[in-house]
Amino acid sequence: MGKRLSKIATRTGDNGSTGLGDGSRTSKDSARVHAMGDVDELNSNLGLLLCEAMPDALREELVAIQHDLFDLGGELCIPGYQLIKEEHVLRLDDLLAKYNAELPTLAEFILPAGSRAASLAHVCRTVCRRAERSIVALASSETIHEHPRQYVNRLSDLLFVLSRVLNRFAGGGDVLWRHDRARS
Repeated sequence: MGKRLSKIATRTGDNGSTGLGDGSRTSKDSARVHAMGDVDELNSNLGLLLCEAMPDALREELVAIQHDLFDLGGELCIPGYQLIKEEHVLRLDDLLAKYNAELPTLAEFILPAGSRAASLAHVCRTVCRRAERSIVALASSETIHEHPRQYVNRLSDLLFVLSRVLNRFAGGGDVLWRHDRARS
């Protein structure tokens, strides 16, 4: 890896193009590059979330998700390549079931608020939804595998659930949207 990253500033992108993992070049504003960038931004935000206090098991699961997202970025970087598979999606389904089972049923909408960790999980959720939109947009113009789209769809749901878990871990609860509040 050291030899691959020994030169960071190559100047090859000065013309507005970037290299893909298969050696081809594409415009930096292409749908593929947008999707790659949104997945990278999500992974960076998860790194920020991991700076917060949380249960050790959850921390390990989020680090595993960061590795999956790095793989997802690699898959997006190499047209036709597949790294994210059904088992990745199923692992998120298992985590959703595990963490959702611990939570009370929601009767109201919640605000993206509460503890700092929960709020950061909501930021990750919204960036994840953007990454999902970018992947869907890419799939409308190029052939990609179905599992990346499914993965980010499940991950955004998981991040919503984890925001609730993190609020409880911090000693709080959900911050409910009050539809009946006085509006000015």
